Amino acid sequence: MQSKHIHHYNGYAVKPSAHRLPDGSFSSNLLLERADSARSESLYQFYSLDYFADEEEALEHSARWAHEWVDTRG
Repeated sequence: MQSKHIHHYNGYAVKPSAHRLPDGSFSSNLLLERADSARSESLYQFYSLDYFADEEEALEHSARWAHEWVDTRG
């Protein structure tokens, strides 16, 4: 994961990532961390949110997905 994709959104550090699968596609993944807490309960990890042919598309999807998750769950 490249640090340029890490950003903050409504009290969360949003850390999207992608990894290449054996077939050449990319899995979009996500790590969310509440900025105001050091407890492990404030860490959320999501794997294989969806699959994409391009790494950048996978990263963008993870970031969009994070914003929707934060907006609906806080």
